[in-house]
Amino acid sequence: MSNEPEPVALKGQGVVTLPTTGTVAVVLERLLGVLNARGVKVFDVIDHSGEAARVGERLPDTKLVLFGNPSAGTALMQTAPLVALDLPLKILIWERDHQAFVSYNEPVHLAERYELPTEQVAVLSGVDVLAHAIDHPDRS
Repeated sequence: MSNEPEPVALKGQGVVTLPTTGTVAVVLERLLGVLNARGVKVFDVIDHSGEAARVGERLPDTKLVLFGNPSAGTALMQTAPLVALDLPLKILIWERDHQAFVSYNEPVHLAERYELPTEQVAVLSGVDVLAHAIDHPDRS
């Protein structure tokens, strides 16, 4: 057992963290499959751990997936231009002690931060559905 502290959900700080099954690579593949199946545009996958290795550093397997719907995102930015700081939506896939986790910005937190109208919160809430679909793509 590691002496490192357990992952913190950061509740109250606007971040949701969920344990998931499989390695980071497997979770990444499943997330990309879910996004593709739902017609969600993937803007980029940032390999934080790979970049750390390139500069001689070590970082547990860590990938950041940037995705979204350009039409829906544009509407959000027209309402609140600063929301562009948090768009496109993103899911972090990371590992600690051979356990993979997914983390993402809590949609309600983002909506409150940018004072988005209620009808636009649903656009951001899609990240909840996608994160849960990683382990259960047929249920979400």
